Amino acid sequence: MAAVPPPGQNVASRPPCSTQPIQKDQERVPEVLAVATPLAIFYHVRYENLVGGVIGGILSNLVLHPMDLVKIRFAVSDGLRVRPKYRGIAHCLHTIWKQDGVRGLYQGLTPNVWGAGLSWGLYFCFYNAIKSYKSEGRTDQLKAPDYLFSAAQAGAMTLCFTNPLWVTKTRLMLQYDHSPEKRKYDGMIDTLVKIYKADGVRGLYRGFMPGLLGTSHGALQFMTYEMLKKRYNEHMARMQEAQLSTIEYISIAAIAKIFAVAATYPYQVVRARLQDQHIYYQGIRHVIRRTWKKEGIQGFYKGIVPNLITVTPACCITFVVYENVSQFLCDLREGPLK
Repeated sequence: MAAVPPPGQNVASRPPCSTQPIQKDQERVPEVLAVATPLAIFYHVRYENLVGGVIGGILSNLVLHPMDLVKIRFAVSDGLRVRPKYRGIAHCLHTIWKQDGVRGLYQGLTPNVWGAGLSWGLYFCFYNAIKSYKSEGRTDQLKAPDYLFSAAQAGAMTLCFTNPLWVTKTRLMLQYDHSPEKRKYDGMIDTLVKIYKADGVRGLYRGFMPGLLGTSHGALQFMTYEMLKKRYNEHMARMQEAQLSTIEYISIAAIAKIFAVAATYPYQVVRARLQDQHIYYQGIRHVIRRTWKKEGIQGFYKGIVPNLITVTPACCITFVVYENVSQFLCDLREGPLK
């Protein structure tokens, strides 16, 4: 991995590798592309961001998948008799372990790893490409709204590719009886095929609208992360885009994630319930009305503690791996700093 400066050191570190568009024979991209179109953004795509995001997403989910399982179980806990009753995080983990062993703790791992790797890879790829597009021709630095809208757009683009995997993950995680004769789904591909046969494309995109609303989560997280990095580097008298140490990345990523989760968690509960196979909801408003009527405001925050325990370290792992892998690949492409 790329070397990072020790905490507190005033370094003239170069910024992350250039994301200026690839220009054949040093020609500028035609002005006709100077609009926010997918083609214009494509010229700013860099494989380093894709690879770094994929590796970071996969590693974090391999480590923390059991806690993600607990989060989903709590999020859909609405009193149905079919669901086990859990007294807390430890009891949930113990119950799953006792019933199904290690395999039970890793239900839904395949779509989760595929989804997380693809999601983070595409997200970082699209986000940095959109940032680069917005920066082109500007003399001033990007501001908080630029980061906010870049991340929201990247999240929407990513969700179009990954929503079927999230539906699959949720269905697999909510299989409470794993005896072969009662198990409805058997792996990621089997789940995708059965959902498609039963509900068509619409079934694979259940929860898509709450997911779009959920782009606000990533937007708030990335905006906070970028602004904290900038302000911290200014405070340390460094270049605004200077690399940080691992502990600095972890601290900033954790603060950004906790802020985003606190602000947007209810949508995750709504989305998980829409994707659940044990109860049918007519839409977002039906989920909200039913949850409010039966459980009150607490219903919209079920599972937030295991969520924070899961996503905060997962986010830290993802961002640290991404920042270092992408910078390492950039260094390979651009050569040593002279």
